[in-house]
Amino acid sequence: MTRILVTGGAGFIGSHLCERLVEQGDDVLCVDNYFTGNKRNISHLLNRSNFELMRHDITFPLYVEVDEIYNLACPASPIHYQHDPVQTTKTSVHGAINMLGLAKRVKAKIMQASTSEVYGDPEIHPQLESYWGRVNPIGIRSCYDEGKRCAETLFFDYRRQHNLRIKVVRIFNTYGPRMHPNDGRVVSNFIVQALRGDAITIYGDGSQSRSFCYVDDLIDVSSFFLMRQNQRV
Repeated sequence: MTRILVTGGAGFIGSHLCERLVEQGDDVLCVDNYFTGNKRNISHLLNRSNFELMRHDITFPLYVEVDEIYNLACPASPIHYQHDPVQTTKTSVHGAINMLGLAKRVKAKIMQASTSEVYGDPEIHPQLESYWGRVNPIGIRSCYDEGKRCAETLFFDYRRQHNLRIKVVRIFNTYGPRMHPNDGRVVSNFIVQALRGDAITIYGDGSQSRSFCYVDDLIDVSSFFLMRQNQRV
């Protein structure tokens, strides 16, 4: 039985990941401070013997014994991460430092949930991993964009300096059950407006494009390919 820590485990994506890992027989420790996560998302797992829930903010150190870490802790929608931008940056940066330190101590594999926002307002579409982005470091979205960029830097420096086993996944627009209805993103906005019978809001002239990923597909990639295989993504 693999011992797995999922930070942000009561959130939208984290709860689906916890569910998948529990179902495949792993011993899962779900950590969340409930800033945007919700206990209702993982309530159906509480009676499982291989699932444990802990209230904790990863900007503070965590001392547990695990084999793998999935670092998903951070508000992801502009409405939420702009509510407390300093805490958002601290969650990405201090949280990454604490989780990397834990992984180094217990010799665990660790995955960082990054974001398409590391590219900022990109000048090329679609974005390749070789593209470094076009980011505003002082704008209202910078707390999230730059926080995630710094977290990626820390992960790769820990890989180079300490030979830590890392994976980084840049998550684009993910949708599915347990999305927060008021997160301000396009899919949830469309669904909420449709359920209310409101007009559907289209920003700009409607010609822009987005890359969407259903949450089950993201979990397939995260829980199997990224952590279970030795291949590089």
